[in-house]
Amino acid sequence: MSTIAELAPDRTVEGVYAVARKQRRTTRKGAPYLALELVDPTGRIEGRIWNDVELLDGRFAEGDAVRVLGRVERFDDRLQLEIRSVEAADADPAGLAPRLRRDADELDGFLEFMAAELTHPGLRTLVGRFLEDAEIRKALRELPAAETHHSYAGGLLEHTVAVSTLVRETAQLHQRLRGDLLLSAALLHDVGRVRELGRGPSFRPTDEGRLLGHVHLGLRLVEERADDLDAAVRAELLHAIASHHDRNAARTAEAAVLYHANQLDAVAATRPVE
Repeated sequence: MSTIAELAPDRTVEGVYAVARKQRRTTRKGAPYLALELVDPTGRIEGRIWNDVELLDGRFAEGDAVRVLGRVERFDDRLQLEIRSVEAADADPAGLAPRLRRDADELDGFLEFMAAELTHPGLRTLVGRFLEDAEIRKALRELPAAETHHSYAGGLLEHTVAVSTLVRETAQLHQRLRGDLLLSAALLHDVGRVRELGRGPSFRPTDEGRLLGHVHLGLRLVEERADDLDAAVRAELLHAIASHHDRNAARTAEAAVLYHANQLDAVAATRPVE
């Protein structure tokens, strides 16, 4: 069995992968074909089914685990798998989603370490409520941070730790910043992803995720757990989370720092190193 990371051009391969995307399309001449994105813990590759489309289409759905036989070709400087045979596989599709390369337990430890540094009683209690939620902790390990960066299972945990580390260091350098407020906002800034995204391998948005987005859902989650937090502090925390994708919306120094830390980690994780 070949993993996706092992695939090389001009090779016939057999492997078990998960179907992250499945689309039925037509060629310029009107013939149907299937366009797939296949994933496993080592990566992702596009797949195409040109022949026996009607027969093979009924054998699997998006999100399934499949056993594939095909040939690897190079197309537009990318590898592509021309699939000749496909059938359902006895495997957990979520377990076949691309995963982070760092140790998840180590990242969890960093998360808890930074949360324990909070000295503001209300913020410390609020963040603790999230970290004590088993569903949220599990989702951090299983969900991506975004489609464009940290786009693998556990990417949400990795990105949260990275952004929190960046703002923690910034607050130590610029001590006029309210460090507890900034760190709490970083730890919670993407918590809405746990309601926005479904489980792997496709990580499709839920109904409320598609309509509301992770920022709105995150604000809702924080508000539900922050009813005993000082009103002014709660407003500043919500503002920082609300504007972490919108530089022009940031009205406080903490919100602006969170925006830039979020952008910095997203760019650093995706831009090629020359």
